[in-house]
Amino acid sequence: MNADGRLAQYLRARREQLRPADVGLAVDEGVRRVVGLRREEVAVLAGISTAYYLRLEQGRDGNPSGQVLDALARALRLDPAATAHLHGLAGLREAPVVVDPDDVVHESTRWLIDLWPVTSAVVHNRYMDVLASNAMARALNPNYRPGVNSVLSLFTHPSEQVFHVEWEGLAARSVALLHTMADTRAGDTRLAELVAEGTASSALFRQFWARRDVWVSGHGTHELRHPVVGDLVLGYQRLPLIGTDGQSLFLYFAEPGTPSAAAMRLLAGDGTGGDVGQAGRVSPAGTPTDRPEHTRQV
Repeated sequence: MNADGRLAQYLRARREQLRPADVGLAVDEGVRRVVGLRREEVAVLAGISTAYYLRLEQGRDGNPSGQVLDALARALRLDPAATAHLHGLAGLREAPVVVDPDDVVHESTRWLIDLWPVTSAVVHNRYMDVLASNAMARALNPNYRPGVNSVLSLFTHPSEQVFHVEWEGLAARSVALLHTMADTRAGDTRLAELVAEGTASSALFRQFWARRDVWVSGHGTHELRHPVVGDLVLGYQRLPLIGTDGQSLFLYFAEPGTPSAAAMRLLAGDGTGGDVGQAGRVSPAGTPTDRPEHTRQV
């Protein structure tokens, strides 16, 4: 069975997310007893035999060609990120996961984010744990502090549902981001523990996880509702930190000249963010003098 059945599980989950009407099939929904599309319907849409598709979904054939995968992606209406994920699952080979147990943020990165007074900057590790943040980030959202997991906090902190105007969509995408990592980092016990904690703490997390959506975050716009300065429309960027084991820099920023820019300047100067540099300091030797807590705050 390919990659512990992840290819088969992904195909089944994506099939169950589609309705016949989504792919142009006219059927009487009232007499259907299956969730989503039938296997034979996917096979017809992809131009392959039902028997072959059945073997794929049962994990008995783990080496489909690129042409077959592209046909399945079209049949299942996968977007480019999900299509790339499908190809990755089909070619996945088990390998030891190299984990950096320290996840030390480079001192120069800390200096950099502290130099941005009106740009919120957060350093995450590959599990979306906050490793460091600047004063603007903590003024914008107190959960942007070291030791908090940014995915779990969406489900365990009621304030997040108020802060993020489109909270449910963000929560779903965040779980999809974890799924993308989980399907390509087999054997990562820390990731497995994180998923287990999410599924145990939130029914909605379990629902999103079962959908097996995948997502790769990049850039866009978020609408936020801050308790001090009110509604904000901020751009965001997630930038990988080269030379680390999956660390990334997440930025929130306002378009110059907008009410949101004025609100961010007000927030930066109202004293709620604490002193610049509270993210935790690193000695010249590169060893943290106050390490982030690894227990997530709930």
